[in-house]
Amino acid sequence: MARKKLMAANWKMYKTPQQAQEFLRAFLPMVDGHDRDEIAICPSFVCLPAVAEALAGNYIGIGAQNLHWEKEGAYTGEVSAAMLKAVGCTHVIIGHSERRQYFGETDDTVNRKLQAALAAGLAPIVCVGEVLQEREASLTEQVLRRQCQRALSSISGDEARMLVIAYEPVWAIGTGKTATPQIAAEAHLVIRAEAAQALGKVAADNMRILYGGSVKPENAKALMSESEIDGALVGGASLDPKSFAAIVKY
Repeated sequence: MARKKLMAANWKMYKTPQQAQEFLRAFLPMVDGHDRDEIAICPSFVCLPAVAEALAGNYIGIGAQNLHWEKEGAYTGEVSAAMLKAVGCTHVIIGHSERRQYFGETDDTVNRKLQAALAAGLAPIVCVGEVLQEREASLTEQVLRRQCQRALSSISGDEARMLVIAYEPVWAIGTGKTATPQIAAEAHLVIRAEAAQALGKVAADNMRILYGGSVKPENAKALMSESEIDGALVGGASLDPKSFAAIVKY
């Protein structure tokens, strides 16, 4: 089944609004007319309005890097799905490994955030993946199954039409190490099988599963050649317009 790939840039805590617009001025001509894949830019919260302004009338999606599950309330420092929609967001990253590692994100909070994103009409990019110790202990499949089961709890196949999952082996993020295309594809099969259990086969077959973990222009083509890999969640290599354009166009 042909699934249109999604190439998403996760800028993490980099770039001011001015730098974000400078990036897009350079990047957009490089991918002009590229319609083979979907593209999304996920900047920090403060850059979202600047990115939305620069992408006005463009087909490129705009993603936030996090959200809160409540619609509003006394949650200092948090941002709701409605706020993200109001500034032009189409996507939102949920449960990134850095959120889990540094900020106490759990499988249960991922599930609550996923439900909030879907209810608001945002396309969630839900991140799952194992750390090095889990891989070395042959626990990758067990970890992925647990993360998917809890993240997808109480989600229906119909609700999940916009859902994207990103497999990010934590041992490959920012380390220069990359899962081989075969390792990544095997993990994606586990994730898709778990999604089929939770959401039904049709929803799982249609769902895109991205790879994230030291994706670079040099390895993008090999990764994207795997039928189970439906795009990429790109970190460091997405900060440079030439580099990210090369990945998008692999």
